[in-house]
Amino acid sequence: MDNKEKIEIIEKGTLEIINNEQLDEKIDKQNPIAYAGYEPSGKIHLGHAITVMKLKQLQDMGFKIKILLADYHAYLNGKGTVDEIQELAEYNMKAFKGLGLNQDTEFILGSSYQTKPDYTDHVYKLSTLTTLKRAKRSMDQVSRHDENPKVGNVIYPLMQVVDMRFLNVDIALGGMEQRKIQMLAREMLPKIDFEPPVCIHTPLLHGLDGDEKMSSSKGNFIAVDDDENLIKQKIKKSYCPIKVVEANSLIEIAKYFIFSNQEKILIERSDKFGGNLELGENELYNLYESGELHPLDLKNAVSNFLIEYLKPVREYMSN
Repeated sequence: MDNKEKIEIIEKGTLEIINNEQLDEKIDKQNPIAYAGYEPSGKIHLGHAITVMKLKQLQDMGFKIKILLADYHAYLNGKGTVDEIQELAEYNMKAFKGLGLNQDTEFILGSSYQTKPDYTDHVYKLSTLTTLKRAKRSMDQVSRHDENPKVGNVIYPLMQVVDMRFLNVDIALGGMEQRKIQMLAREMLPKIDFEPPVCIHTPLLHGLDGDEKMSSSKGNFIAVDDDENLIKQKIKKSYCPIKVVEANSLIEIAKYFIFSNQEKILIERSDKFGGNLELGENELYNLYESGELHPLDLKNAVSNFLIEYLKPVREYMSN
């Protein structure tokens, strides 16, 4: 597989790569490193699984994968006590392994290095180079809404920038909520003598309740270790407006999970409702938008797929 083919695979299912020319150089590098950081703050759900799919692709291309279990970041973002967060980090690591990352994946607890003098020196230096306004703006989509934000909200993005330096990152992967921090990193890392990483941004899934973001704190998610009955219950109750394709979480799950793994989706229906259908991606969108496909039929198809797709995770987590 040449670099052009690799870049085409990386582009599929991503919203943005900054930038392709530098990505081509990173692919050619000896032992390149890709990283993603996750706050241990709740269940690992389909929103996380989108980034894990991309990490697995990069792993197959020869990238070393580093996953930062960002316990101090979660603490700064008001996600619990340090002990509670570190307990969740253990669960998070097991869930990520269950999603199929290979045994060479390196899992790193943020607190294992983020108090070392060299690290804090770099955070202090960045604090003298970054305006308060810029640091606050970079957190717009990451931090919890607070009319009286804490100082931790501006320390957080500086630490994330320094993380990329200390983990020797070539590619930084994250959802679109990470974009402003990653752009801060691309601007500031050269000022602490480090080449900025290529940044890859994946979509944010809408919540099952129609909210703009699937989130464990809002309870509008499918966890990767949910059992079969819970998946069915959650999907059955989910917001799935008839004839609406845009911002429909069930359509998004079909797009990013079903059609990323197979060409057709199976719609099982009784004969009196037209019988079974096997639809390609555009066929599904067109049929649903026209009203010829009922939301319940879409929900059943998505449930059936997810139950099988997540089966290896449930089995791994139960061991």
